[in-house]
Amino acid sequence: MSPTGTGAAARLARADRVCIVLLSGIGDVVHGLPVALALKRDRPSRRVVWVAEPAPAQVLEHHSAVDEIVIFRPETGIRGLQSVWAAFQGRPCEVTLNMQRYAKAIFPTYLSGASVRIGLAPSRTRDGVRLINTMHTPEGPWRHTQDLFLEFLDQVGIERPHPLEWGLSLSRDEEREAAEFFAALGEGPRVGLALATANSKKDWLPERYAVLADALEGELGYTVLLLGGPGPSDHRAARIVTDRGRGSPVWALTDSVRRLIWRVRGCDLVISPDTGALHVAHALGVPVVGLFGHTNPWRVGPYERFHDLIVDRYSDPHEAADPSRYEPRLGRMERITVADVLERVHAAERTYGVGAT
Repeated sequence: MSPTGTGAAARLARADRVCIVLLSGIGDVVHGLPVALALKRDRPSRRVVWVAEPAPAQVLEHHSAVDEIVIFRPETGIRGLQSVWAAFQGRPCEVTLNMQRYAKAIFPTYLSGASVRIGLAPSRTRDGVRLINTMHTPEGPWRHTQDLFLEFLDQVGIERPHPLEWGLSLSRDEEREAAEFFAALGEGPRVGLALATANSKKDWLPERYAVLADALEGELGYTVLLLGGPGPSDHRAARIVTDRGRGSPVWALTDSVRRLIWRVRGCDLVISPDTGALHVAHALGVPVVGLFGHTNPWRVGPYERFHDLIVDRYSDPHEAADPSRYEPRLGRMERITVADVLERVHAAERTYGVGAT
């Protein structure tokens, strides 16, 4: 370990309060959970404080390793900053892990009060974020997002956990709500279709979801759940699936990340592009068919498991799996066919025991 890393480890050993700044992206926040668990296990009395935007912050609720959640609303301007500032008044953190690339992380990182502020390698940051960090993770080629976040543990002298755990959990009320929801669906295998992302270039064609849903329900005996959020792209895709298909998929879109978590957990299989539902499924151990064309699945796809279920149209046939490729590739989601996806569904049935009984 470098001398700076040794200093950070010594400071962390004495730290009663450690802050994680990881604001946005449900999938990114999921990737940060193993770091929070490692910080807590290293010293159970330590308080782990996490700054996040409202929707991703829901991932952190009821988590055993997150003691305090500070909500940051950057769209509210000075009021959002005042709220973060008030959360740390009289209770500063000693060490902050700034896992965010962009400028919106600058003020929460500074307002945490930590004198040791560890960020991503400067080449991976934008908008002057590197200037607020007092240390950073090593430079090098792009790696999987999970690996980039685990590098923060190296900097503070904590051994990386193996195997990784994410620790997503539900409250008693959520368990009851989930049990009632799935009891109403009856018996049989369930497959969740995550229909849209925050970036339409990462979306698969809704018309093909409609054909896929018919095959899953009519030919393979699945109950099909339409997963997604409250956004117009999610609702548009769900309408296409319900209007054009012959089956009766379950409308399971929700404006609650908490409900998304337990709906994913209740599925036997999830089919998803590069969006939060995919990473929630992976963290919960639910087999997930990943649909990738615009982004690199070996950088932002399932981390440890279910690589055999990825439909990879990002990589060219001659290219090996390589997480260092960063740039998006346009027009490739359209290359994914219904037959490609059904092939992975059958692979999930053979390998992971998914399917009709």
